[in-house]
Amino acid sequence: MANNTQIDPQTEGGLFSLLHGLTGYAIAVTLLLSILGVLTYLAISVQNEQATNFYTVNHDLDALKMNSLENINYRKNVGE
Repeated sequence: MANNTQIDPQTEGGLFSLLHGLTGYAIAVTLLLSILGVLTYLAISVQNEQATNFYTVNHDLDALKMNSLENINYRKNVGE
């Protein structure tokens, strides 16, 4: 073989050095955990808001259809 294409870790660590690998890992873990934290907080806040948002059905229950978008017309939020 004429050329040696392997990276010498002593002189050419660059992207593959230990410090850069650990830094990238720490950044990725921190980013993913922060995204998880934000989404969890938003999910809990929406759940808390909707847990007290009761509604009543203001028409005959026989008029409701399974899997129909028209069913939203038959309910009324109590908080309104």
